[in-house]
Amino acid sequence: MRRYLYFIAGWASLGLGTIGAFLPLLPTVPFMILAAFCFARSSPTLEAKLLDHKHFGAHIRRWRDGGAISRRGKKAALGAFAFSIVLALIFSPFPWFLIPIIAALIGGTWIWTRPEA
Repeated sequence: MRRYLYFIAGWASLGLGTIGAFLPLLPTVPFMILAAFCFARSSPTLEAKLLDHKHFGAHIRRWRDGGAISRRGKKAALGAFAFSIVLALIFSPFPWFLIPIIAALIGGTWIWTRPEA
């Protein structure tokens, strides 16, 4: 039963990551990392395909080997955070625009402190 749940979660993560490739504020690589995690517990064949993927494989391996995020990935994430803050400031009233600012500060700090590879 657990294997099937991991399999379903892997496909859901893969789907969200694919959607994130086209939507600017939805991340792609974290969902691919999550999909690889789920497939490692349910389908080694699909995990191997993700690890061999020309775009996402290196990111997944870096994360698995040492929790590393590339400098380019960090800059992209922080850029997305900045964009969401600007949108919140434009479209959200006080105090609601503080939520994305706080989330960006916490998330951005965590991302920036990850090792680089």
